[in-house]
Amino acid sequence: MDFKHTIPVARPADEVFAFVSDSSNNPQWQNGMQSCTWTSDGPIAVGSTYDQKARFMGRDIVSRFVVTDLQPGRSISIETTESTFPIQVTRSVEPDGDGCSVTAHIRGQPTGLLKLFSGMVPMGVRKDYSKLKALLEG
Repeated sequence: MDFKHTIPVARPADEVFAFVSDSSNNPQWQNGMQSCTWTSDGPIAVGSTYDQKARFMGRDIVSRFVVTDLQPGRSISIETTESTFPIQVTRSVEPDGDGCSVTAHIRGQPTGLLKLFSGMVPMGVRKDYSKLKALLEG
């Protein structure tokens, strides 16, 4: 699995980046996300870690993530260190006029039963980022 999705957001890039780079905000805009908790002290930096709990197809997915790259105000990359759904995500925010564009680049290799449903991930990401747009513009 390797795909990108970009969506325009009518908010300043720095505000959008601050929101999408803080995983504790994920349950507000990601479907099935139940909790995201930082397990390292702030501020967010390469090496910062968090745990997340999601529910997908009636199953709990518990994952641990680490920040692998951070370009303040511009992009953050994370990857799982423990999960039934190994994944790498880069979220980038680019200024565009009075707003910005947000791009998600998602790579991963689900295992077990989740492998059967990996084709649904792009559709879910599009819905999540539409929800993000509505939340931030609302």
